[in-house]
Amino acid sequence: MSTILAGTLLLTATGLFAQVVGFLYRMAISRLIGAETMGLYQLVMPVYSMLMSVTAVGLTVAVSTLSARYHALGDSGTVRAVLRRALRCFFLLALPLGLGVVVLSDPISVYLLGDARTRLGVVVMVPCMLLTGVENLHKHCFYGIGRVRPPAAVETAEQLIRAAAVLGLLLAFLPRSAEETVGLIALGMVLCEVFSACALTLLFRRHWRRFPPGEPGMEVSGRRLLAIAAPVGATSLLGTLLGSANAVLIPAKLVEGGMALSEAMSEFGVLCGMTLPLLGLPTGFIGALCLVMVPDLSRRTAQGDRQAAGRFLDRVMTATSLLMAPAMALLTVVGPTVGRALFRDPRVGELILPLAAGTLLGCWQSVLSGALNGLGLQGKGARNAIVSDVVQLAFTFFAVSRWGLAGFAAGFVASGVAGAGLNLASVLRAAGLRVKAFQWFVRPLLAAVLMGLWCNLLFRVMLDAGCGQGWSALACTLLGLAVYAAALLAQGLTFSRPTFSREKK
Repeated sequence: MSTILAGTLLLTATGLFAQVVGFLYRMAISRLIGAETMGLYQLVMPVYSMLMSVTAVGLTVAVSTLSARYHALGDSGTVRAVLRRALRCFFLLALPLGLGVVVLSDPISVYLLGDARTRLGVVVMVPCMLLTGVENLHKHCFYGIGRVRPPAAVETAEQLIRAAAVLGLLLAFLPRSAEETVGLIALGMVLCEVFSACALTLLFRRHWRRFPPGEPGMEVSGRRLLAIAAPVGATSLLGTLLGSANAVLIPAKLVEGGMALSEAMSEFGVLCGMTLPLLGLPTGFIGALCLVMVPDLSRRTAQGDRQAAGRFLDRVMTATSLLMAPAMALLTVVGPTVGRALFRDPRVGELILPLAAGTLLGCWQSVLSGALNGLGLQGKGARNAIVSDVVQLAFTFFAVSRWGLAGFAAGFVASGVAGAGLNLASVLRAAGLRVKAFQWFVRPLLAAVLMGLWCNLLFRVMLDAGCGQGWSALACTLLGLAVYAAALLAQGLTFSRPTFSREKK
C-alpha cells in the first residue's frame, strides 16, 4: 500500500497541476476567442475522442493490464513484447482511419457536426491522434510496471507546453475567422504531442537499457491484446458516439427551443468550456487513483488475492467520497462568483448545484469503472457506461428544447446515478464486498452539506459587507475545511490512518 500511496500522491499532484494549468489555459483562450468559437472547438473535440476510442483507448488498458500482470510474474521480457505488439496494432488501425477522416472532413463537419467551420480543426486533429496514441501506450506501460515518475514528469511539462503553444499561436495570428482559430488551437495541441510522444519513447528506451528485460517468456498475440482492448475500445467508441451526438444535439435543441444559432453555440461554449471545467478542477485525484488502481488490481487478481483487492476497493471508495464531496460543496458556493470573474461571462456557474451533484456521481462512476477494468470485467463496465450515456442522450433529446440547459443538467445527474449505481453493483458482486453506505456515502455527504451551508452563509455575509471576492472565497475555504473535519469527527471518523477509514471504538 505504501508504493500505491506514493504513486497515487505523485499522480494526484501531477493531475491537480494539470487541472489548474488546463483551467487557466481554458480561461485565457475563452477570453481570446469568445464563447461562440469556444463552442465550435468543443464540437471538434468529440471527433478527436472518437479517433482515440477506435485506435488507442482499448489498447492502453490492455497494455497497462498485461504489463502489470507479466511484471508481477517476473517476466519483464514479455512486457516489452506487449508494447511492441500494441504499437503495431495501433498504427494498423490509426493510419487508414486518419486518412479517411482527412478525405471526408468536409461532410463530417457539415453533416455530422452541423457546422462547416469545424473542418480545419477536424483535419488537424488527425496527426494529434497519431502522436497521442504513441504517447499513451508508452505511458500506460510505465504505469503497468509501477514506474509513475517518467510519465508524471512528461505530463507536467506537456501541460505547460500546450498552454504556451496554443496561446502563442492565438496571440501571434489573431484576429482570424472562427474556423482558422479552431485550427490554430488544434495545431498547438499537435506541437505539444510531438514533445510528449518523443519524450516518453526516449525515456522508455532508456529504462530498458538500464534494466535489460531478457527474452520474452511467452508470445503475445494480437488476439490476446484485442481480447482486453476490444470491449474497452468498443465501449469508449460507443460512449464517444453518444457523447458526440449529445454535443451536437445541445445547440440544435436550443435552437429548436427558440434560440438563435449563435446564441445557442455561445451557451454551449459556456457550459462545456467554462462551467464544467470549473467543476472538474478537483478531479485530478480521480484520474491518478484510476491509473494506479487498474494495474494494482490486475496484479492482485493475477496472484489470486481477491480479499486484498476487496480491502483496496474499500479504501478507494472511502477516499474518493471524503475528498470529492467537500470539493463539490465548496465549488457550489464560490464557483459561480469566481467563475464569472475569471471568464468574464455572467452565465458561468448557472445550474451549478445539479452539475456539481452530477460531477460527484461521475467521480464514483469513474473509480468503479477503473475497478472493473482492474478486475478483468471490462464487459460489465462497458455495458454500464453505455446505459449511462444513453440516459444522458435521452434527456438532451427530449428535455433541452423544452427546458433549455436545465434539461441537460437533469440528464447529467440521472446518467451519473445510473452509471455509478450499475458499476457499484457489479464491483460488489465481483469483489465479494458489501456496500458500506454510511462510510462511503452518508457520512461524507452529510459533512459536505453542513460545510456548504456554513460556507454559503459566510460568503454572502462577506460579499454584502464589501469584502473582496478572493478574500471571501479564501475565508470560506478555511471555514469549510474546519467545519467538514469537525463534522466527520462528530460522526466517528478518525484520521490516524492514511486511508481515513478507521472508526472510533
